[in-house]
Amino acid sequence: MATIRDVASEAGVSVATVSRVLNGKGYVNENTRKAVEAAIRKLAYKPNEVARSLYHHQSKLIGLVIPDITNPFFPEIARGVEDFFQEEGYHVMIGNSDESREKEVNYIEAFSQHNVMGIISTSSDDISQWAGLDIPVVLLDRIQDDFPSVCADQEAGGKLAAQILLERGSRNITLMRGPHHLRTAQERFLAALTELGRSSARFQVLNTAFSYHHALETAKQLFDCYPDTDGIIAANDMVAAAVLREALARGKKIPDGLQIIGFDDIPISQLVYPALSTIHQPAYEMGMEAAKLLLECMHQQTNLKKKIKLSIAFKDRETTRKEGG
Repeated sequence: MATIRDVASEAGVSVATVSRVLNGKGYVNENTRKAVEAAIRKLAYKPNEVARSLYHHQSKLIGLVIPDITNPFFPEIARGVEDFFQEEGYHVMIGNSDESREKEVNYIEAFSQHNVMGIISTSSDDISQWAGLDIPVVLLDRIQDDFPSVCADQEAGGKLAAQILLERGSRNITLMRGPHHLRTAQERFLAALTELGRSSARFQVLNTAFSYHHALETAKQLFDCYPDTDGIIAANDMVAAAVLREALARGKKIPDGLQIIGFDDIPISQLVYPALSTIHQPAYEMGMEAAKLLLECMHQQTNLKKKIKLSIAFKDRETTRKEGG
């Protein structure tokens, strides 16, 4: 790889002159500038971004923290973030926190050491680690009053899931509640709970984590405790897939005897059999919108408190009865 000294030698100028051309600072004769630019093209020289960021205390780096890289919902969000910033000339550093506050703090420190220009977090609702930063932070699929955020309409999603099960004949419904510490999970849970409470249907609540492995145990617990349940609103699609697997293993007839609705619409929801009916969250678009919002904050050099809420939609597949059926 060519170095800045190679460029200077090729152009017949000093390293300082090449540096002025690269940084667009200081006077450089037009003919000298053209000679340097020609040398850069000939040698295919690329500046050392890390060194430049240390010098300018800025970089073309963005930090992204996700809570669980094994959940396909979050890589889809990351694609949206990365695609947007790539077009803008930035690079995205991704950290997987595994729902650990300690790991999240470690990533924040690593991002700071690399002089990232902003951070997007889909991880914790605990904002204490963000409060002391002097760079913009945008929360994605998470909500806090003091920070800009992007999420899907959780309340509408929870309400819609309950309405569909009720309209399509379920009368003994299990509502699976996601992690208590996540505001988004609780918003959709409470919306579904309110809708079920207004109906004459019987219902019960079962707590669960979002991960597939934990959901497998919860699914067994569900059918052990509520063997007659005929409708399930899962906390997310990973949980719904675990419930579907256990239901089929126990000989449940889906959707005639048991209806299941997931949440997220990750790719696997179309690959399982029967295909999973679910509430679609526009993960890729959420990532794009969060990236746009972060760039806006970076340019304004302030943490806007804008809240962006995207619409959800029901994906009617094979784990719910057909409307009017």
